[in-house]
This record gives sequence, C-alpha cells and structure tokens, in this order.
Amino acid sequence: MTGLRVAGAAPLPPHPPRAAGRVRGRAALVGSFACLLAFAMSARAESLRVVAIGPAVSETVAALGAGDDLVAVDSSSQYPERLKSLPQVGYMRALSAEGVLSLRPGVLLISADAGPPAALAQLKGAGLAVAVMPDGHSPATVLETILRVGAAIGQPAKAEALAAQVDAEFAALGRALQARTQAPRVLFALANTASSVLAAGRDTAAAAIIALAGGALATDGYAGYKAITAEGAVASRPDVILLPSHGVAAMGGLERAKTLPQIALTPAGRAGRVVVMETAYLLGFGPRTPRAAADLARHLHPDLKLPEWAP
Repeated sequence: MTGLRVAGAAPLPPHPPRAAGRVRGRAALVGSFACLLAFAMSARAESLRVVAIGPAVSETVAALGAGDDLVAVDSSSQYPERLKSLPQVGYMRALSAEGVLSLRPGVLLISADAGPPAALAQLKGAGLAVAVMPDGHSPATVLETILRVGAAIGQPAKAEALAAQVDAEFAALGRALQARTQAPRVLFALANTASSVLAAGRDTAAAAIIALAGGALATDGYAGYKAITAEGAVASRPDVILLPSHGVAAMGGLERAKTLPQIALTPAGRAGRVVVMETAYLLGFGPRTPRAAADLARHLHPDLKLPEWAP
C-alpha cells in the first residue's frame, strides 16, 4: 500500500505509552470478586455454568482455558469457533432475563454494553453470581476485563499472566509506532443497509482502535455514529477507509461497497485503499486487541517494522 503519507499533516499525537504497573494495580480486583466465585462453586460444584455476554467476555473465558464451563453466550460471541455451537441468549443489547435464567447459570459475566436495563436488574436480583465488565475501549479496560473474568471464574493466576502478556503486546506495538512520521486519516464506515452509510466519530471502539494503530480519525467532529453523505465523506479526506466485515456484508459485498459514493468518491476510494477486518476482532477489545491494532497498523504504516505474534 502506498500514498498514505499526507503532506502538511498536523504533528502526531503521542502514542499511548505503556501503563507501567497496570496489571499489578488491577490485580487487587481479584479479592473483590472472590465472593462471586465462592457463591458459584457452592451453588453448582460440578461446574461453574458460566453464561458470558459480550464478545470480549466470552473470548476472555476461552483464553483462560475455561471454555468448557460456558453453557451459553450471546449472539455476538463468535470467537473462538467452538462458541458458535453453544446455546445463545440473543443479542447482548436485547437480552431476555427469562431466557438467561432458564439455563440455570451459576456465574453471569456481563459486558458493560449489555442491556436492556430492566433485564439486567432482573438478572442481578435473581441470586446469581454476577460480574459486570468495565466500560470503555482502551488497553486499561482490556486488562481489567481479563482480571475481572479471571477472578469470577476462579482463575486469577491465569488472568494475571494473560493480562501481563496482553500489556506487553500493547507496549511492543506502542514502541514500534514511535517511528511513524504521519498519522493517516481513516474513515470508518458502517452500513446497516446497502445504501445507508454511518461514519464513526469520537468515543467509539472504531476511534479507539484507529488511534492504537497510529491513525487519525477522519470524522472527529462528533461523538458516536452519524449518517454520512458523499460530500461529507469526501470532505473528511480519508487516506484509508476501514470497513468491518459485517458492514461489508450489509453493503452487498466488497465490490458493491466500493461503488457507494461515500467510498468511491473519496481519495482513499479512488486509490483503492479500502481495508476490511473481521468485526469482533477489530472492535471487540478483548485479549486479541493488540494484535488487531497491529494488523490495522500494517495497512496504515506499510514501511514500519511492527511486532508479530504466533497465533
């Protein structure tokens, strides 16, 4: 990929440094969740019977070697592959308390994005061991989620080891990106239909992963997601267009997506600089996030030597 450096671009913001001692400081969370584990183990000694709500949560459970304790996940939990064969409790923002409770869970791990509030209140009042994950999209929330999950399922040592590994990967990526000279402007486009395109603004997972990859959000004048016209997309002057895989499917495939005016008329679209990444990998903010950021960074900074990790 060429042509990503932008003449006259603004100076780069500093890349987020490694938070030294971040894992040690959050290890204290383990004690606060010990009561959850004790409750779950006494209630169902043969298995924890974990229900995980949210892709980062379920992925973390599996990464800690406790996948066999999962009895159900939400529909957004698609990694690792074996999770697709588990019973599903619906989309994480449209949960039914009755459906979750029918699975007789011993431990309920809930993403901060889950809902609706009424269903969550009913679940929390049902006498289950419930752990709610931290809100936000940052390296710190990734590490805290790992530690909270580990504490709730009785794997605190494994969680500390995994958090230390993920923290080291974030740090390695940050060091590598210090050599970059420009921050390519990235337009993150999402579609729910074949013609309506939403662009990510500030305070989104898309904005966070773009920053971690050493890019600059092209549409940073608002927060959240907003519909974008062809004129607005062109005015954002993207060097790269980033598309999530499920959005590409909604657009009718990549070739169809490339013909949409919000993509085709931009500098990135005309040059063919369109990147597609699997949605949960890119935006999930689970244990694989440093690797997702590094993979995106390879598209944004093809001349840099970036860290690579074994699968």
